[in-house]
Amino acid sequence: MQAYDHACRATKGARDYQEDSSAFWPPRDRAPGNADVPPTAANSTRLVAVLADGMGGHTAGALASRMVCDSFISAYSGMNGARSDRLLKSLSAANDSIAAQVEANPMLSGMGTTLVAAVFTNEGVEWVSVGDSPLLLFRRGEIALLNEDHSLAPELDHLAAIGKITPEQAKTDPRRHMLRSAVTGDELDLVDISRKPLVLEEGDYIILASDGLHTLETSEVERIISAYAADGAEAVSNALIRAVENMRDPHQDNTTVLAVRPLGGAGAST
Repeated sequence: MQAYDHACRATKGARDYQEDSSAFWPPRDRAPGNADVPPTAANSTRLVAVLADGMGGHTAGALASRMVCDSFISAYSGMNGARSDRLLKSLSAANDSIAAQVEANPMLSGMGTTLVAAVFTNEGVEWVSVGDSPLLLFRRGEIALLNEDHSLAPELDHLAAIGKITPEQAKTDPRRHMLRSAVTGDELDLVDISRKPLVLEEGDYIILASDGLHTLETSEVERIISAYAADGAEAVSNALIRAVENMRDPHQDNTTVLAVRPLGGAGAST
């Protein structure tokens, strides 16, 4: 069976609170196949990684991101069936948990979060995401964005590409980080889901991150992962967060990085 090395590191940045949440399933101290892991789920899924970047204020954002991570993991680990269906149903369960919380406490109206979840199996990685938290593939020294960015950034970049605005205007537009879709308990406007498993190669890394990682240029992210790749997921996640902190951006957002890499060769197909 395919094994995965994984680790997480986070920083508050310039904030005095943390609205990011993340989770791995099974937890690092529990191997797939233990008695409290549903056997059917454990046989098909080697690892689930989830990251959420909350919004709505200190308390509400932190609550939203934690609830969504917990709800997603709980739903996914208790289901069988096609992984794409499980991903979408788990997303729906996470969204419903926000709706129920807001109904119970209307003072929390407006809270929400991004969500990116990646499922690692013997066949590779599949994912679902809402919002602008990037899912990155590092392969042979280069980074590729796997999921859609549901902020206004792609729309502004498109306007720049067709000459409607300048590239500088696109990069500095105050609306750039506004979300076109988020997990808020309402109907989800945009959802990105993988069409099939992405086969992973030796040396690959999958990075789930909150958008605070954008403080680093893509070339710098590539350089850092290349430099620490051989040392493992913990070294990579530590190095990326250390680089963000070393930028000393006075407006630095919370940043969380989950790093996952395949170990050895894949086993039999699930």
